[in-house]
Amino acid sequence: MRFTDKIVAITGGGSGIGQEVARQFVAEGASVVINGRSGAKLKEAARAIDPSVVTLEGDISDPAIGEALVRTAVDRFGRLDVLVNNAGVFSPKPFLELTESEFDGYLGTILKGKFFAAQAAAKAMKDHGGGAIVQTGSLWAIQAIGATPSAAYSAANAGVHAMVRNLALELAPFNIRINAVAPAVVETPIYNSFMSEEQVKQILPTFDSFHPLGRNGQPADVANAILFLASDQASWITGTVLPVDGGVTAGRL
Repeated sequence: MRFTDKIVAITGGGSGIGQEVARQFVAEGASVVINGRSGAKLKEAARAIDPSVVTLEGDISDPAIGEALVRTAVDRFGRLDVLVNNAGVFSPKPFLELTESEFDGYLGTILKGKFFAAQAAAKAMKDHGGGAIVQTGSLWAIQAIGATPSAAYSAANAGVHAMVRNLALELAPFNIRINAVAPAVVETPIYNSFMSEEQVKQILPTFDSFHPLGRNGQPADVANAILFLASDQASWITGTVLPVDGGVTAGRL
């Protein structure tokens, strides 16, 4: 198993990609701490994965929560080897209708949250010989999608991608690698935050053909890539944004 005796912290771990990432890390021998805004979702996820999973409730846009997440991992298990910064928000809205508070929400959760959680993790990893950080970015930061107007979401994730490249240089001397995945449409509960269950069932399948491989992504598709980037198999990879997108960035059919 690739992560035997490794210590992993995951933001946005209560559902979707984050929960699947946590499940896979535990299956491969890691001790895991998951964070999210809903304590109930975190406890439900932990029960579904393994009783050993530790939970920390809190909004990652507050830098104190990122620090608390890292501290929880270090206090409980002695160090932190991997941080997966997965927390995000997504609710398409036309640029001309977007409010300042909505803009700030994207920056807070996606960019500020990932920035300061990574900073807290890097400080801890530096003291224990290194580690790996994997950020969840987005295809929308690489390519605009007209069907889902997402200027603020895309801008925040573009910042995440730029952060990865900059931190790869800064953190390399400490043996800390940092990379990102950039998913396309992945079928997770995030779509239920702005669509009804019936709308999700009707609309999501229409995006299958958007991907050259002919289907939407599943949480495991992204989790597989995240675990690879966090593993020693990727020990010579840092500063990379890996599209996990069913071929969308290759071109359109």
